[in-house]
Amino acid sequence: MVKLFFPSSQNRSPLLFRSRLSRQITAWVFSSIVVIEGVLFVPSYGRRQAEELRELETVSQEVLTSLKAEIVGDMPEQMILRHVRLREGSIIKGVALHDANGRLVDSVGEAPVFDPSAFTEPVIAPFWQLTKAGAVEQPGRMTAVRRLAVEGSRYDVAWPSADPQMSYMLAIRHDATVVQRGMRAYAFGVMCLVVIISAFVTLVTLLVLQRIVIRPLLLLRDDLSAVGEAISEGKTPDFASLQKISCNELGEVSVAFRGMFERINREIRDREEAEAGLRLEQEKADRLLLNILPAAIAAQLKDNERNHGAIANRFETATILFADIVKFTEIAANTGPTELVCQLNDIFSAFDAIAERHGLEKIKTIGDAYMVVGGVPSPQANHAEAVLAMAIEMMEFAQDYPLGDRKLCLRIGINTGPVVAGVIGTKKFSYDLWGDAVNVASRMESHGIVNRIQVSEDTYLQLKETYTFEDRGYLQIKGRGEMRAFLLAES
Repeated sequence: MVKLFFPSSQNRSPLLFRSRLSRQITAWVFSSIVVIEGVLFVPSYGRRQAEELRELETVSQEVLTSLKAEIVGDMPEQMILRHVRLREGSIIKGVALHDANGRLVDSVGEAPVFDPSAFTEPVIAPFWQLTKAGAVEQPGRMTAVRRLAVEGSRYDVAWPSADPQMSYMLAIRHDATVVQRGMRAYAFGVMCLVVIISAFVTLVTLLVLQRIVIRPLLLLRDDLSAVGEAISEGKTPDFASLQKISCNELGEVSVAFRGMFERINREIRDREEAEAGLRLEQEKADRLLLNILPAAIAAQLKDNERNHGAIANRFETATILFADIVKFTEIAANTGPTELVCQLNDIFSAFDAIAERHGLEKIKTIGDAYMVVGGVPSPQANHAEAVLAMAIEMMEFAQDYPLGDRKLCLRIGINTGPVVAGVIGTKKFSYDLWGDAVNVASRMESHGIVNRIQVSEDTYLQLKETYTFEDRGYLQIKGRGEMRAFLLAES
């Protein structure tokens, strides 16, 4: 299971600005307030600047008052500005006199220059009607023409005369450096105030959001991180988000999350228990199947359930052993059924263990007869030697097995040859062998001698270099005629 790791909210110090959500909210709230304050500041800045500049115009009264009499007295235009003296350090830096066509007549100091078209619009009131606040607007009159020059350091004002008798226009240049510095200080102060207000509002907003939104979200995230590990370990985590449930939608989400976890955890546990039960039953079924069929054949049988094919294989060489308990009918007649079955179980279980040690495959038991094969279903190079070794151990077991006042006697027959092995039918599966080699092995047992191991000529030819045999000559075998047989020499 993939485990997701998130830093615990308990380790955040301070929590307020460590989370990405807090930083995003901070950026959005702060920038939004700054933008709003900036939008409000622009017209406020313009009004403040206009007021400061209008204050400069009041100084112009010292020039306007002295010039009024000159103009009214019909003084020659070249002499109107002759008495104007600009003091060093004065706010007024220059005065210019224009005729009705906007042509410059005379000037003193830094003469403000206006385009003649600036005086053609009816926008100025009489310059002698100025008050402290500036030109007084009157219906049908013209207001002064104002502009900032020289990058805002100079403020020019022109007053065209509204009297038809007075066709002169007066322009005055003011030193706006003080206003410029004052506006910069004003703008800086406003910006600092905006930053302080924005920071304060943002901080308050974050403090509130931390308590009602951010912290519950981070706790819920930590709970989600702990869920994966808790499910893998089969535990129920201590949900931090449920220690104090908020009375809002986030609290409802936390409760819903707890319910979802419990439901999913319960379903996972139920599924794991069901899977464990299924695995146990599958293991039991596999063990039972392996007790009936070889492992390779059991695997083929499972595949054939899907492929609907028969299981059959031909083996060119295999060694078959048949063993029979001598006088079993007499033993059964004098033994209780339970005791008889227990004795057979002990005997055949011992034979099964011997077969397993030698890598042989038990085929079946028929009454008191026992059948085993070597080289099937997995090819085995020394199958004849393995089968004969098993036969010898079977005889040794029979000699030592306690059977009351009787002795356990066996008759064993072995043959080697080609066989066909497989599973047929759809009910009560069993793995069986077919072929003449099987019949010959059965005849070797039935025509054998008590407590001796009899083999066919084919088996003898494979084992004569390893074991010593006694030649019995030719025996009359039903369905086959005469066949040569050999007995394993007694040691």
